[in-house]
Amino acid sequence: MTQRSFEQFFKNPRTWKEDLVAVGGDFSVERLLYAYKHGIFPWSEDPVRWYCLDPRAIFDLKRVHFSKTVQRKVKQKKFRISYNEAFSIVMQGCSYREKDNTWITPGFIEGYAELHRLGWAHSVEVWNVENVLVGGVYGVAIGKFFAGESMFSFESDAGKVGLFHLFEKLNQSQFELFDTQQLNHVTWQLGAYEIPKLSYLDRLERALGDAHPWIIPTSHG
Repeated sequence: MTQRSFEQFFKNPRTWKEDLVAVGGDFSVERLLYAYKHGIFPWSEDPVRWYCLDPRAIFDLKRVHFSKTVQRKVKQKKFRISYNEAFSIVMQGCSYREKDNTWITPGFIEGYAELHRLGWAHSVEVWNVENVLVGGVYGVAIGKFFAGESMFSFESDAGKVGLFHLFEKLNQSQFELFDTQQLNHVTWQLGAYEIPKLSYLDRLERALGDAHPWIIPTSHG
């Protein structure tokens, strides 16, 4: 589809008053990139429902509140951390729900795996001493903007340890905006807060810049 086609498919979040901006479409790379660049994200598969929430939850990249327990586990190097080694498996970990249904259905995994293949989506993997994947986080990076999609832990604090390292890398790369979409108990405890939709869209526009893919830095400095 063309840019014009996407403009017709999605309501303009700057003028549309509802959170739901479109229903239908697919998880093509072109559609997903257009959506994220305009503050829109999908939240279901059948049909695909696209949202731009008001208010919007974000993190200040330099003011994330990790507990002393999490910081201690980072310092002790309790887990091995890797980046982009097991993207689809991290998504599958994030999709696991013991009782509830998940919004991370097979179409999501397939679509975002293609985004990952092309350099627009990234994962952090957290491995225990037995080299078993026990936590992770994934999201979409465009320019200096990161959309945190989901996190999981199969061992205590493993996902938060992954998030700690993600924020470290984003700060190294001088990212300007971390979108966490909607507040929940975990993100609130970590320091996420809400801003009006129009303020979010202004920040997004500035953070996108020339909208290049992110190369995760390999150094620690």
